[in-house]
Amino acid sequence: MVSRLNPYLSFPGNARQAMEFYRDGFGGNLSMATFGDFDMQDTPDADKIMHSALETDLGFTLMGADVPSDQEYKPGNNIGVSVSGDDAEALRDYWARLSEGGTVVVPMERQLWGDEFGMCVDRFGVEWMVDIGSPQG
Repeated sequence: MVSRLNPYLSFPGNARQAMEFYRDGFGGNLSMATFGDFDMQDTPDADKIMHSALETDLGFTLMGADVPSDQEYKPGNNIGVSVSGDDAEALRDYWARLSEGGTVVVPMERQLWGDEFGMCVDRFGVEWMVDIGSPQG
């Protein structure tokens, strides 16, 4: 997989409906996973969307998730930028540069879904998510 840059939307509990709406509008394949799918069945967020990705036939990628109940949903500030791929060296470099002088929200480390992932707010207030997947082979 090549690295890609795409918007990542946050929702106050209606990510499933929103992402299905976007799929109906743009077409393509929509994948979704709930918090419960990742060993969080005993939380109030178990049925909420932890991650979704819409991949269209034209090459658009749109990702989204529900804001966990222990975090505040902020309309107007509900979009971030996702950088993902399997070039670990390049993505770790992006992470280092983006998080320098900013605030690390989730440290870059291996996550439940198997990828390395980190989230930060850069020094200009932009939220970034960097995901390093395993090389396809």
